[in-house]
This record gives sequence, C-alpha cells and structure tokens, in this order.
Amino acid sequence: MSKKISSCKSYVLSLTLFFGLLAGISAQSKVWTLEECIGYALENNLQIQQNELSQKLADYDLKQAKYNILPDLNGFATHAYNFGQTIDPFTNQFANTQVRSNSFSLSSTFTIFNGFRNVNTVKQNQAQQKSAQFDLEKMKNDISLNIANSFLGILFNQELLNNAQAQLRVTQQQIDRIVKQVEAGALPQGALKDIDAQFASEELNVVNAKNQLTLSKLNLEQILRLESSDEFEILSPDLSNFNGVKELISPGALYLSALETMPEIKSAEYNLFASTKGTQIARSSYMPTLSVSGSMGTGFSGANREVTGFENPTIIETGDFTSGGERVLSSSATPVFKDKSFTDQFSDNENKSIRFSLAIPIFNKFSARIGVKRAKIQEQLADLNYETTKLALRQNIESAHNDAVAALKRFKAAEKSVSALETSFAYTQERYNVGIINSFDFNNEKNRLINSQSELLQAKYNYIFSTKVLDFYQGGGISLSK
Repeated sequence: MSKKISSCKSYVLSLTLFFGLLAGISAQSKVWTLEECIGYALENNLQIQQNELSQKLADYDLKQAKYNILPDLNGFATHAYNFGQTIDPFTNQFANTQVRSNSFSLSSTFTIFNGFRNVNTVKQNQAQQKSAQFDLEKMKNDISLNIANSFLGILFNQELLNNAQAQLRVTQQQIDRIVKQVEAGALPQGALKDIDAQFASEELNVVNAKNQLTLSKLNLEQILRLESSDEFEILSPDLSNFNGVKELISPGALYLSALETMPEIKSAEYNLFASTKGTQIARSSYMPTLSVSGSMGTGFSGANREVTGFENPTIIETGDFTSGGERVLSSSATPVFKDKSFTDQFSDNENKSIRFSLAIPIFNKFSARIGVKRAKIQEQLADLNYETTKLALRQNIESAHNDAVAALKRFKAAEKSVSALETSFAYTQERYNVGIINSFDFNNEKNRLINSQSELLQAKYNYIFSTKVLDFYQGGGISLSK
C-alpha cells in the first residue's frame, strides 16, 4: 500500500514539474506584444506586490479606525481558594476555613465625546488609504513607461541591425563584382583591399548591432522577471505608415488635463487632507473626554450557607417574671446549615453598575501644545509636497512636449537628409561602377548614408516614444497599436 502511495506522489510531482517547465518554456518562446509585456510586468513586479501589501495594511488601518468608535466588551472570570481568616466578598463575614470562590463579570466602555478624535482618525485613514491606492497607480504607470521605452529600444536596435545587414549585403555584392573585374584584368589586385576593409568594418557594425539588440532584450526580460533566453522575441507593430505628422496638444492644456488624472497629484492631495485631519486630531488633546461604562457580574462563595432547619429544641428559664409573678421561659434550638447552591448564588449575587466619566485636561506637560505644533508642520510639509508634485508634473509635461517637438524637427531633417543622400549614393555608386571615382570616395559616401539612416531611426523612435508619453499624460493607455 505504501509503495502505491509513494508511486502516486512521484507521478503527481513529475506532472507538476513537467507542466511548470512547459509553462516556463511557453513564457520564453512566445512572441510578446507591448500590451502583453506591460500586463505581465504589472502582475509579477516585486515592487508592485510590495505596494499591494502596503495597500492591504492601509485597508486594515482604516477598518481598525472605524471599529475604534464602537464600545468595547470584556468578560472576566476567576476561580480562587482562600486559606486562613478572610472576609468573604459575598457574605461580608469572617471565614476561617478553606473557601472556594468564583466571580463572573462583563464590562463595557463607550466614548461619547473626545474632541472628535475618533471621527477625524477615520477620515485621516480614509485619505491615507486613497493615497496608497494612487501611489500604487503611480508605480504601475512608471513601470509601464519603462517597459514601453525598453520595447521601443528593441525595435530600434532591430532596425539598426537590419540596416547594418543590408549594407553588408551591398558591400558583398561590390566585392563579388570587383573580384570578377580583377580576374578579367579590368582592375588591379589592390582594388580589393579597400573594399575588404570596408566589409570588415561593416561586419563589426553588424556584430555591434546584434550585441545592442541582445542587451536591449535582456533589459526587458529582467524587467519582466523572465529568465534570459535567446528565444525571447517581441512582436513588431506596423509602423510603416509612420510619417511623423501628429498634432501636439499645448503644454498648458495638457497640464490642466493631467491634474485631473495623474495619480501622483491625487496621492499628494489625499496626503494633504490627511495631514489637516492630523492637526485636528492633535487639537482634540485640549478637549475633555466623556465616556460611559457599565458592568454586570455575579459570583459564588463556598462560605455562603443558608439555614435549612433546627435541631435539639430546649426550653429554658430566662430568670425573669411576669407582672403576675409567673416565670418567663424561652426556647432555643441548634440551626442546621447547608452550603448555598451555585445556581442560587448566581442569581442572588448579581450586581450591575453604570458610570459616567469626564476627564478634563488641565496640565499635560505641554504635550498637547507640542503635538499641535508638530501636526501643523506636517501639514505644511504635505502642502509643499503637493505644490512640488504639481511643479514636477508641469515640468515633466513641458519637457515631454519639448522633446516631442524637437524629435519631430529632427525626424523631418533626418528624413530630408536620408532622401538626399540616397540619391547622391545612387549616383556615386554608378560612378564607382564605371571607375570614375575610387573606393575611398565611394565608402565615404556610403558611410554618410549609413549614419544618416541611423539618425533617422533614432529620431523616429524618439518621436514615437515622446508622443506616447504625451498620450499618457492625457490619460490614455500606452499602446503602439493606436
């Protein structure tokens, strides 16, 4: 039987490892879109997970602040033995023997007024909870922008590699043509040396481009918390229709829109509100506290007994006489006791109380005054943080808008430069093919074209990223499909 159980456990473990490995391979080998990268990172980022736990703590702080308004209720029970002489708490008589006693009670206290401390604490915790929520949103936005930047970096390096490989193929074609001309005696053997040097230089460019592409992929994999893999690929969006023409909203209008949507502004607003409530909480230390408390209890004592009857009745003379001269007699008997039952004592010993308490602060070593001053400073700090956050947002928007405008101008200039150099290179190539110019002039013109194409790519992706940042400040999501 134990062998079957062990075999079953091994089978389940093997299946678990297999599907876990399969999931890991699937995550590495799939082709990732920008939206999928962002979604995956938001679910698996460690900082976000930490912030989500902090959010839960803020939720519990709010719940506790609300519960603190409610009255408390506490129960007490004792079971004791007393040896030697003592006063029984329920009979108020001396007891000289071992006495067992029990007591049971419930007590409750409710604060009627404490300077609105509890109410303001609830409002403060509500604001802090909201602030924590917007801090989490801010972190998600920062990670999304970081991923978008890394994603575009991969696309840029991929196009650089494609261009470098295309240039290398052109140079290879030139080498093939020159080899044939040298073999035919049309060109000297030395003509191959220059073109071979150019080919080696362009081979190095291809290697460098591959390395940059690998590094950019590694950077994105690390952000996504994926293991490094050569199979990691992203889906290149269709940017063939990109022409750099996009109407840019003014920085002022964009700033006004961002004030209503950006989570960092909302977080600073709620922090400022929470600090104002903190000042009100501190001022409540100057006010009296009125509370009401009540209790009810009962108990049992082993010394509590009751008379159940009498025994040994006797008639005795008192020594007195009536007015008629007759003797006065009296009767006496020994009382019979028994312990009073637990049930009877539980009801007989019941007691209830209610009490109102008023605490008036007179002198508290200036702690209330210092507390208020500290709270006011915290409020001023929160106000400055709010203004600093708004200033940083405005500056970021102005910088992003300026970057977009500059990137657009750079893209247009690079586009014209590439167009002109492509025409010039085509003419240079024709002249080189017929032997009018040497390989030095040809390679120089070719390198100018390569550099210009690289500038165009950089301007293109800088502008795309800049416009996506502006879309983000308008409250739109980050996507390359729109």
